[in-house]
Amino acid sequence: MFPAPLGDPRKGECIVAQALDPTQHVSSEELRLTRRNLFPLVGAAALAPLVVPSLASAAQETVSHHGSDDDDDDDDGARAPSRFVYVGTYTSKAPGGINPSTSKGVYVFKMDGRNGALELVQVVELVDPSWVTIDTSFSHVYATSEVSTWKGTPNSGGVTAYSVDAITGKLTFINDEPTRGAIPAHVILDPSGKFALIANYIGANFTVIPIQSMGGVGPATDVFAVSGKGPNTARQEAPHPHQTLVDPAGAFVFGPDLGTDKVWSWTLDAGKLLPNANLPADLVASGSGPRHMSFHPTGKFVYVIDEMVSSVTAFSYDHAAGTFTWIQTISTLPADFTGSSSTAEIIVHPSGKWVYGSNRGHNTIVAFRIDQTTGKLKVINWTSTQGSIPRGFNIDPSGRLMLVGNQNSDTVVPFRINQNSGRLHPTGAITSTPVPVSFAFGRVTSG
Repeated sequence: MFPAPLGDPRKGECIVAQALDPTQHVSSEELRLTRRNLFPLVGAAALAPLVVPSLASAAQETVSHHGSDDDDDDDDGARAPSRFVYVGTYTSKAPGGINPSTSKGVYVFKMDGRNGALELVQVVELVDPSWVTIDTSFSHVYATSEVSTWKGTPNSGGVTAYSVDAITGKLTFINDEPTRGAIPAHVILDPSGKFALIANYIGANFTVIPIQSMGGVGPATDVFAVSGKGPNTARQEAPHPHQTLVDPAGAFVFGPDLGTDKVWSWTLDAGKLLPNANLPADLVASGSGPRHMSFHPTGKFVYVIDEMVSSVTAFSYDHAAGTFTWIQTISTLPADFTGSSSTAEIIVHPSGKWVYGSNRGHNTIVAFRIDQTTGKLKVINWTSTQGSIPRGFNIDPSGRLMLVGNQNSDTVVPFRINQNSGRLHPTGAITSTPVPVSFAFGRVTSG
């Protein structure tokens, strides 16, 4: 039997995650159509045996369940550089949220590299900027507004461009454009920095937006619609693009699609997405709901996190053809976990030694060790995020600090990453800020 969901079923809400600390539930008001309050989340513990019968048990791959400083390897003791951090939020009620949001938009912080403490620099008002990204020169920030109508344009979200002050880190508005697809969930820049690539969750399409000479955004050069559905009629009745990502060589663009169990594949040519002639889409197990993916820095392996069944699917990657070959599917949850949970973010560590995923409901970050020869994963441990619904996290470019956003607890919790073991250790420098769900690391600062 499925656990009884929280939330209002009349609105399609279903909060399946039960927090480790129920006193920390906080969230945001419902303002308009948002993607995951349309479709109830399904508990991984209930669904996984139905759609992935061969899913590897985490218990079979576990090094330890929790870990501590007592059993950890020695770290090198070095600190991360201090730098600016840009935090995306929901200004209306977040998917899976409980209470009204107090967020105003994008939050700019200065991060202390010693412990990940955040000092507020600026608040930039913008509606539902759930994803933020920054260019390689740290001079421009781009934020997608996860809405279904953008400044009177129906069936479209928005993308907003900002310039970054090199000294203060503050943002200045440049301009914005409609994404030409409803509920944009993710944006990145291509390696040339000339195009923004956007996944529109409800729009069932991927949009290419040109970056202008002064960093602003121009009208879309391409809108690539996808089609199909999956076996879960509640959540996979149509395509639901969730991310865009370019491979390490910059040759192929990929788009995980929760609704069709596919990872779409293209080349980018003069602002147009052209289907990969070798294989236009790679597949995960039916009903898995691929959400995000992350490449090994060598480009040999790629890891896809499956939201609906709480698993990671490992593939080897053919960089010449832009195609995947299945290696392994492994649970993100302990074998003895009986509650409901869904995954969100996945990131391979810059060293390529480890990969991390967030569990919303179990409220942990799972750490895996990567076999550098085979690409297979082995669980290191699970670390509590000290809050509820860790939708987003990111690793600073030095690989020494991780910032985790607990959506329903309104907290950013920093962790030191042990450089020998990959284990996470909370620094204690928790920052209270409303509905933190995405992080972009900016320019290094003094201090």
